[in-house]
Amino acid sequence: MALRLYNTLSGKVEEFRPLVGSEVRMYACGPTVYDYGHIGNLRTFIAVDVLRRFFRQSGYQIRHVMNITDVDDKIIRNAALAGVSVQQYTAKYEKAFLDDISALNIEQPILVRATEHIPEMAEFIAELQKKGFAYRTEDGSYYFRIAKFAAYGQLSKKDFAGLEDGARVDVDEYEKDSARDFALWKAPKPGETSWKTVIGPGRPGWHIECSVMAMEELGETFDLHAGGEDLIFPHHENEIAQSEALTSKPFAHFWFHVRFLLVEGEKMSKSLGNFFTLRDLVLKGHKPSSIRFLLASVPYRNQLNFTFDGLKQAAVSVERLRNFHLRLTAAPFPAGATQGMAELARETTERMLAGMDDDLNSAQSQAAIFDMVRKANAAMDAGQFKKDDVPALLAALQRFDEIFAVLKDDDAAKIRSIVEWAKTEGREVSKELVETVGAQELPDAHIEKKVTEMEEARRSRDFKLSDAIRAELGGLGVVVEITKDGARWKRK
Repeated sequence: MALRLYNTLSGKVEEFRPLVGSEVRMYACGPTVYDYGHIGNLRTFIAVDVLRRFFRQSGYQIRHVMNITDVDDKIIRNAALAGVSVQQYTAKYEKAFLDDISALNIEQPILVRATEHIPEMAEFIAELQKKGFAYRTEDGSYYFRIAKFAAYGQLSKKDFAGLEDGARVDVDEYEKDSARDFALWKAPKPGETSWKTVIGPGRPGWHIECSVMAMEELGETFDLHAGGEDLIFPHHENEIAQSEALTSKPFAHFWFHVRFLLVEGEKMSKSLGNFFTLRDLVLKGHKPSSIRFLLASVPYRNQLNFTFDGLKQAAVSVERLRNFHLRLTAAPFPAGATQGMAELARETTERMLAGMDDDLNSAQSQAAIFDMVRKANAAMDAGQFKKDDVPALLAALQRFDEIFAVLKDDDAAKIRSIVEWAKTEGREVSKELVETVGAQELPDAHIEKKVTEMEEARRSRDFKLSDAIRAELGGLGVVVEITKDGARWKRK
């Protein structure tokens, strides 16, 4: 099969083919670094990461660019209120964003910052003015003349036939059902950060940033542009207009948009008290791996209802995968092979790939791997699993993890980092979370020594000592399971 993706531009699911050879050039709208990212933002970044990983698994070379919007209306306003420079203000939140995506095992793209491309943006606008698509106002600002671009509305499928020529909007974000000539360049206001350029002093509007940086990094036409569904209009519509007005070429071949999520069945908002960042969830005791798994579990074009019950179930699912991996790699299976296990692994891999080829149907891929885990565990429990069965099943599991990235048990260090951040910010950290982090950082050698002592006590029928060691480990956040193959341990 070949990968088929929904293309917002055409409104259809289409076969994806790179424009040139086997290289995929993709641009994803990144964060506006004025605050900590919430789980709705993170769902989009995880979906793009899943797409990127699947492209690579499918044999493509990836050039993946993401912007950092480090100047816009909100940033300028918030920096002024905080009494710091724009650069000082955004540095904190850019670092927080990069720490967050690292905690979620999101591979870092090539990062481009708006403030590092101001001269190029000014030159872009000057060219648009020469072509008649941009005009200057008395205060020195520049706007894009929407009425001159006949294809306006092609992405959002909105009808702008009756739009009023010359009606302008100055803010970076505006009503989703109204088109106005949008700001390409904003003349400086008293005390506001600005740059001197060939078109005069000022700063860029939000939309021009992505057009300039995408084309600089990927060319005038590239394979795929990604972002959240909230960016379709006006941001991505405006990107297309200003880019294609300049080049007379298609801007992006595919447009990939990720749906909003709900929280406990309601729209996420601060007023409802259901607005969560990654840091909020970790401080509530949830692991980054569980959060990633849940946010990737529902196909990107379907609305995900984020619930805390769902997050607990995601934690169970991740542990099940990790335990299965441990069983495959550590249990002493007898020599030989069991009929049907290699076929199970092959069928599982085919189902996973078929799911991902079908517009990134992550739910189908997850269902396939858990079917394999269930059947293989049943065979192990029945004594019908052998040593030569391991490689094929392990390969299927690792193929899954190349996309979903949850097998590695590295949550402890990530949680500790957020706990340390919370202390510096004066955030409340529960005693239980501090103890859990401490337990998770116990050296493996110490745990192994204790488990060996426990097993020796059991063999000597000193069950009182064995139970005491097991309880001691439990108090340190280590669960010991007694199986017919011996004792196995894991961190809580």
